Formats: sequence, structure tokens, C-alpha cells
Amino acid sequence: MRLTTAELLKNYFFNRENEQAFKECWEDVFEPIAEKREYWEQEVVTGRIKRTLIDLFFDAFLQILVQDKRRGVATEDKLFYSRTSNLFQSYKDFIGRYCNGDKDEILDSMKAYAEVFESTFDPGYCDADIPSAPGVERLNVLIFGLKNSTLIPYVLYVRKNAESSGEESEVFALLESYIVRRTLVQATTKNYNRLFTSLILNEVKDAETLRKALGANDEATTYMPGDDEVRRAFEESCLYNLQSKGVLYLLESAIRPGMSSTALLGFNQYTLEHMMPKKWRNKWGALDDEAATRRDRKLLTLGNLAIITHSLNASIRDADWTTKKQGKGYKDGLDLCAAGLATMAGALEKESWDEGDIADRAEWLADKALEVWR
Repeated sequence: MRLTTAELLKNYFFNRENEQAFKECWEDVFEPIAEKREYWEQEVVTGRIKRTLIDLFFDAFLQILVQDKRRGVATEDKLFYSRTSNLFQSYKDFIGRYCNGDKDEILDSMKAYAEVFESTFDPGYCDADIPSAPGVERLNVLIFGLKNSTLIPYVLYVRKNAESSGEESEVFALLESYIVRRTLVQATTKNYNRLFTSLILNEVKDAETLRKALGANDEATTYMPGDDEVRRAFEESCLYNLQSKGVLYLLESAIRPGMSSTALLGFNQYTLEHMMPKKWRNKWGALDDEAATRRDRKLLTLGNLAIITHSLNASIRDADWTTKKQGKGYKDGLDLCAAGLATMAGALEKESWDEGDIADRAEWLADKALEVWR
């Protein structure tokens, strides 16, 4: 059988001469009981490949190690160590070159970082309601729900090294604002890895330093979008469905009243719905070609999108506005599937729904978003 990266590393780090170290640094951390093993063996999709959580941990831990200025790791070596396909070989090479072959230098901090990782990262947060306040729960939705796994090394570094829980929360709030704002304006993610490892290199672990670092960064690939861009994005951006669902879900969880009569479900329990359907031509009246083209684009923007608890029946999804709200027979409409959602405030009371209503709701959502993601 082909050994996993974790199995290769276990065999590399331990032998009969250091059995006690194996028990303390590996067995007690990764294999003490079945539930622990199940946690570490969970698979998540990163990019286009599936990886286990233990694999993600060793990748993140290595990135933290190589960014330590005291080791003086060469830039070309950092590039080699960042390639996930070379993870086991990267550890061997790094320990040989920069630790004088001393494995204990790595083991001394591995257990502590692994324990922090386990208390921080869990794809299960995408199946549970999350709080309105910034924290690890919301970051897990960003990382596993919205596929931003490049955040993991930096979040792990902050969680381990922040001076206080308050400072940590402020950093996480700023990180959430940064990722959501860039998602809204459809900015690239290709240089996230370089950005977040540079923050580790420069020991950025408090919100003020992070704010300055992001504010001083004017590169198109990593800059922090401003409020005007965010507002325009709500009016114009046509995001991927997963991104739209993520933005609306995180906004919903942040603005819903504390004593809401409707429970917030987990991110995975919601689906995205177009309030004016894509197939509007059947039941929503005829338009000339130019107006129809504008409508086709407008209905893809956030002002026309809702998160609902289950998909509408096709006959309801493409129906006229009244039927779409009320449903028909045993088929549920938006009144039931979107009941109690703060992000739907006022929308379901409207007797009609058109481009003007979409624009008004986009403006309202943008106002709320700018309060949440400062």
C-alpha cells in the first residue's frame, strides 16, 4: 500500500529509540481514541484535490516553521517547501538543512501546534449555526465552506501566538472582512499563499499591525477593496453560486436579531435561490432585446438572491412572483422557505419584483455589509 504523508512522517520521526516521544508527540495527539483518529482523517477538498486534516496540519505547521526568521530559510527553499505534493520530502530536507538533522527541534513544538489546530479547524462548523461575532466558527465557514484553505497556516499561527483572545478576535474580524470584500469584488486569490506566509514571516499577530499591512498593500492581487467598490459589487457583481451563498449566509448570521423566532441552520443546509427566476421570459412578461439583456445580468446579482432552507420545486421556482412567494398546493414558496431571514427584510411583502426592487435590496444589503465588514 502507498503510505500517506502522515504515515511517512511518523516513520521518519519515530523509532524504538524514542518510544516515549512517539507516545507524547504522536499517539496522544493523533491516535489516542477512535474519535480523534476520525477527526484527523476527515477529507476536505482544497483546490481540486482531497486532503485529510492531518495532511493540512503538517502543511500549515511546515509553513510556520520555514517563515521563522531565525532559521534564515532561502527564498527558493521556501518555494519548494510550499508545494503540497512534496510535503514529506520537504520535512526531510528542511530538518537536514535548517535544523542540523535534529528532529527533536520540530517535535518540541509539533504537539502544541497540533492541539491548537484541532481546537480551531473543523469542517463540521459548516453544518452548525454560527455566532454573529467574529471567531473560529465563522472562519471555518470561510475556509471549508467557501474553499479558502490558504488561510489555515496564518490562522493557526495567530491562534497559537496572539497575546489575548480579544486580540485574536480582532484579527479574525479583519481577516473575515478582507476575504469577503475581495470575494464581493471578484478579486483573484492566486497570491493569497504568498500574502499569508509573509504575515507569518513578519510576525503579524495583532489587528493593528495586520490592518497596516493590508492597508499598505496596493497590489491588485492582494489589496483591501474599499467601501465604494463593495457597494458597487452588490449592485453589479455576478458571483459564483457558492460565493453568493457564503456572503449572504455570513451576513445573515451577523445581522439577525438575537431573539429571532427562526433558528439559523448550518451553511450546508441552505441553498441559493433567484427571486426573479432565470427563466423569467415564461411568466414575467416580454422585454425588448436590450432590456432583456440587462435583466438577465441584473437577476444574477446579490440583490436578487436569497438563501433558503430547501430548493423550490421547478414549477414554483420559475413561476410568477405571487406564486413564487406563496407556493401552490403542497409545493412550498419563498414565504415558507425564507421565513424569518434578516437578509430578506421587506422583500416578501412586495406585491411585485423587478429590477428596481433588486437595486433597492442591493443597496440595503450593501449598507448592512459595510456595518459588518468594516
